[in-house]
Amino acid sequence: MKFQAMGLYFPDIEHLLNWPGVLFEGSKYFELNKVGIIYLWAMIAPLILFTLAIRKSKLVPTGVQTIAESSVDFVRENVVMQTIGPDGMKFMPFLMSLFFFIFFSNITEVIPFIQFPGNARMAAPAMLALVVWVVFNAVGIKSQGFFKYFKNTIIPPGVPAALLPLVAVIEFVSTFFVRPFSLAVRLFANMLAGHLLLVTFAVLSAALWDTSPLISIVWAPFVVLIGLTGFEILVAFLQAFIFTILTAVYIGGALHPEH
Repeated sequence: MKFQAMGLYFPDIEHLLNWPGVLFEGSKYFELNKVGIIYLWAMIAPLILFTLAIRKSKLVPTGVQTIAESSVDFVRENVVMQTIGPDGMKFMPFLMSLFFFIFFSNITEVIPFIQFPGNARMAAPAMLALVVWVVFNAVGIKSQGFFKYFKNTIIPPGVPAALLPLVAVIEFVSTFFVRPFSLAVRLFANMLAGHLLLVTFAVLSAALWDTSPLISIVWAPFVVLIGLTGFEILVAFLQAFIFTILTAVYIGGALHPEH
């Protein structure tokens, strides 16, 4: 809903989330908008980062190599080893790709002239969650067999017989429906909320700057805007980490049902 008073204007939510095509606009078969460009950036940026790190590799890492090696160590030690164990090293490429794609499509929220997180649109989080759902179920079926995986998933050990039907239904819904849904919604909702907060305080700062009677308090929303920008950088990282570590937890549970 639009609201305009004393120079204060809040754009419609559709204006914030629906982006017109910027390349091939009007094409019958293909059109690329701002969000699509963000996703292309999220795919290309990690490739550039690690290519530069490999080309300039030294025994004592510096610069880009330090960032790349620290990132690998972080995912290995804090995601893979903490949730899956040594058996999870074969999933490192997948988890690294997931982490960097999400992070780079989140961080565009604070990049000037872009200022929009790609994951504030539901399509990409939903697709990522679907990929994760396919992967952890495929891992479970491959490691345990179809029927054993299904049984171990919906029938936890030690459940009393009287509660077994109820628990089985809860586990089935939780594993096969709630997991992918919660992964997608958590990422989407957090990035959208952060984007709306930044837009709100940016609008307030601009409106107060142009309104002379309120010039004495113009600094207040501007300071909050700066703080929120720093906070959203942290959120961009945390959401990538949370999505990745939950993926590793689901893979570890499918690989090691006793855990």
